[in-house]
Amino acid sequence: MRLGQLIYTSRPFGFDAPTLDDILLVARANNARSRITGALICRADLYMQLLEGPRDTLTDTFGRILRDDRHLEVRLVHCSDAPARLFPEWSMRDDPPHSWMWTQEQVRAGAARDALASEAMDVFARLATLPRGG
Repeated sequence: MRLGQLIYTSRPFGFDAPTLDDILLVARANNARSRITGALICRADLYMQLLEGPRDTLTDTFGRILRDDRHLEVRLVHCSDAPARLFPEWSMRDDPPHSWMWTQEQVRAGAARDALASEAMDVFARLATLPRGG
């Protein structure tokens, strides 16, 4: 099995706590079954998600995300082979945005849309070193 990592950003459509809870509930069940791990950073103006697992499974999962009407302006930021998982214990870690991430003004100006793969990977690598919610 070739391990891959995929990062995408999107703009939420109809963001609220019940929508997020539903996304996380379904993602955790599907990901555990498909051997996918990762993390979701979400706020009212941004979803940014890292998925890691078998390459073919990541492709299928990303296809479902592209068809999901809760995501607008989906952009693939990074997709490559990976030497190891950043979130091996998490079928889907969810975290609030942190002060070192983009401001709402930066997101409106296109920071997430224009992010380089290395910038997105740095966000998740840093998140992986923090305690949940930290």
